[in-house]
Amino acid sequence: MTMKYVIVHGDGMAGTAHQDLGGHTVLQAAATPSLDFLARNGELGLATIATEGLAPGPDATYLAVLGYDPRKYHSGPAPFEAASLGVALGEHDVAFRCSMVTLRSNQAPQEGPWRDEVKKLGPQVTMDDATAGAVTTEEARELIDAVNEQLGSEAIQFYPGRGHQHLMVWVGGKVRATCVNPHEVVGRPIGSSLPNGDGAEILRQVMDASLVILRDHPVNEQRREAGLKPANCLWLWGQGRPPRLPKLTEQHQITGALLSTGDLIRGIGICAGLEGVEVSASGEAGGTDFLGLAETALRELARKDLVYVHVEPPSEARQASDPKAKLKIVEEFDRNTVRTLLEGLPKLGAHRLLLVCDHPAVGGSQARTIPPIPYVLYAGPVTQERSAGRGFSETDAEAAQDKVRDTTRLMARLLAHG
Repeated sequence: MTMKYVIVHGDGMAGTAHQDLGGHTVLQAAATPSLDFLARNGELGLATIATEGLAPGPDATYLAVLGYDPRKYHSGPAPFEAASLGVALGEHDVAFRCSMVTLRSNQAPQEGPWRDEVKKLGPQVTMDDATAGAVTTEEARELIDAVNEQLGSEAIQFYPGRGHQHLMVWVGGKVRATCVNPHEVVGRPIGSSLPNGDGAEILRQVMDASLVILRDHPVNEQRREAGLKPANCLWLWGQGRPPRLPKLTEQHQITGALLSTGDLIRGIGICAGLEGVEVSASGEAGGTDFLGLAETALRELARKDLVYVHVEPPSEARQASDPKAKLKIVEEFDRNTVRTLLEGLPKLGAHRLLLVCDHPAVGGSQARTIPPIPYVLYAGPVTQERSAGRGFSETDAEAAQDKVRDTTRLMARLLAHG
């Protein structure tokens, strides 16, 4: 049997101490026997991600875990999402994240029925909701189709994604405009956050036109009647040209797959040469199907060399507004994903596993660095368990090594033989 390789990524599961958890982090407080087994029997430590000159975000972390230096290969999240959605980009095309948002007039009451008081974008308008009231994928598809029908051209096309997040491609477009993540603008006037710089005039024209198209669309009429926020504008940001990643699979002469519910990381995996496998987003905690994810990973490993298992909790749990809810997610991850993998991997023969748990993403203007992430490098099957008396947590990882590793080098070490 050939060696099997697994990356298990607990997205946003690390963090800081909480008073509600007795001064412990979620990883310290949670009951995680499978994670602790890995910590006792593998190399435990912390790893850093260099993001000088970038607005650190999850795409930088995903690139680093796969062995790519974000400072060299980061191109904005939109082109990676295009790869996940099967949207082909020409060399000079620019992809933009196209978020459906809810805007309101600064003079409008914050509570009560919604009115169509927003006529034009500017400082008189406030970002009310960066997800358009959690607009559904089905509703959003109708809206984005309407926009594409009226605004689409040989130069600009719109593509449906999921929920509030979609894609615009500007053929031969300009990439250097300053565009702002709408989540950073919530509750504030949008005037200073509208696109600025080279190409910004076109982007503002598109956003203004979308406001007119979406305002009176039947989908938004129905949402208002139901007391829901309308998806009344498209917000453009996260742009980039097609990424040029050297194929991980060609570099290491392996086959591989990436399992995730997220378009961004799946697109990065596809650009790296991995097969993007979509997985169920319905589990016992209302997020990813953690058990199904592990079972799918084991099936993929039966015919591939490497599988990257990306586990993304619901956004409210990932941001840890309720640490006890996040604790339950981490325990489900340990019980249904990690334990299932540890039970199934020995049947496939010798294997090596890299486990990482990073911190919740923070808006680019609020954070300039990514905190070090705890990791474990493990080789199995283990015939005689070590007894180091440690578990998998931020503090144990910090105490386990006298130096912090570079995340981009973990992939090569995972794939190293001997």
